[in-house]
Amino acid sequence: MIDGRQPHSDFPIPPGEYLAEVLGEISMTQIELARRMGRPPQAINEIIRAEKMITPETALQLEHVLSVPAHVWTGLQAEYQLVLVRKQEIEALQKEVSLLKDIPYSDLAKLDLVERSGDPIQRVREIRRFFGVASLKNLELYSAAFRVGRKRAASWLATAAWLRAAELRAKAFKTERFDKAKLNAMVPKIRRLTTENIETACSKLQETLGGSGVIFLTLPHFPKTYLHGATFWLSEENAVMALTIRGAWVDIFWFSIFHEIGHILLHSKNATFVEDPNKPQTKEEVEADEYAKNVLIPRQTYQKFRAAINLSSQAIRQFAKQQAIDPAIVVGRLQHDGAIAHHVYNSLRTRLTWGGPTDRTTAAKPQRS
Repeated sequence: MIDGRQPHSDFPIPPGEYLAEVLGEISMTQIELARRMGRPPQAINEIIRAEKMITPETALQLEHVLSVPAHVWTGLQAEYQLVLVRKQEIEALQKEVSLLKDIPYSDLAKLDLVERSGDPIQRVREIRRFFGVASLKNLELYSAAFRVGRKRAASWLATAAWLRAAELRAKAFKTERFDKAKLNAMVPKIRRLTTENIETACSKLQETLGGSGVIFLTLPHFPKTYLHGATFWLSEENAVMALTIRGAWVDIFWFSIFHEIGHILLHSKNATFVEDPNKPQTKEEVEADEYAKNVLIPRQTYQKFRAAINLSSQAIRQFAKQQAIDPAIVVGRLQHDGAIAHHVYNSLRTRLTWGGPTDRTTAAKPQRS
C-alpha cells in the first residue's frame, strides 16, 4: 500500500525514478498509467527518463490515479530542479575561482567584510556576497572616481574590492546633505589641518567634511590597487572621499585630500575618472591635480619661492610657516617638480603607517574609519 509519505534520500532523485518505483509496487505499466491519466504513453516514459517535468496539472492527475499527494510530486520535481541548478552554480563558482588571485581576500577578512575561509568555492561565494552580485562578471557595476599611482598597472578586481569596502564603510556614516557652497567655504579650514597631528587631523576632517555632506574615511592600501584615494557618490545627498596612505608620506596624503575635493567641486556626480598609469591623464584628473596644487600653495607664491636661490631646510620651514602648511607639502612639491632631488629634505616629511612609525622620522598613523 502506498502511504503517500514523501521519500527521503541523501541524494535527491528525479521524480520519474520514484514514479517507476510506485508503478512497480502496484504492478501497473506505463501504458496503463497513461490510459488512466488520459495522456500519451510517450509523455509518461519521458517523465520516467527525466526528460519531461512533472507540472502541477500532471501532479494532480498522478494523485488521482496513484493516491500519492500532488505536493509529493511537485516537491520531488522542485527539489530535483534545485539540485540541477546548484550543480550548475558549483560549476559557475569553479570558473570564477581563478579571479580570486587578484582579489585581496585576506585584507577584506581583516576588515571583517568577508568570512575567513580556505575553501576557494566558499571564497567565491563570500566575494559575491561582499559585492552583492550573482556573478563576479558583474563587477563593472562598481565604478568610481579614483586616483592611482603611475608606475604599475592596477588590478581592476583589487581596485573594485577597495572601492566596495569604502562604499560599505561609507553607508554606516550619517552626515548632512551635500552643500557645495559649504564645502567651498571649508577648504581654508581643511588646509590649516595640514599642520596638525595626522590622527587629530583625520578626526577633524570627518567632522568638517561631514558638515558639508561629504563622508570622509580611511582604508588600508590593498595589494595591486596602487590607490591614493577615491571619490564617488552614494546618492545625490552624499559624496564619499576615501583615502589610503599608499606612498606613506604626509604630503601625498594631503595632496590626495585636495585632489578628491577638486573632483567633488569641479566634476559631475555621475562621472567616472580613472587615471590609467599607461595612458595620459584625463582632463578631469589634470584639473583635480591643479586644484590641489593651487589650494595647498598658490601658483604665483610657489613660483616666486622656487625661483629663490636659497632652497635650504630653514628657508622651506620659514616659507611653510608663512603659508600655514606642513613643511612636508613644500618639500613634496619641490621634489615632484624636480627642483630638488627626491631624497633631499625627507627629514621634513612625515612617514605614515597603519601600525605606527616605520622609520626615524616623526611618524603617525591615520585614524581608522
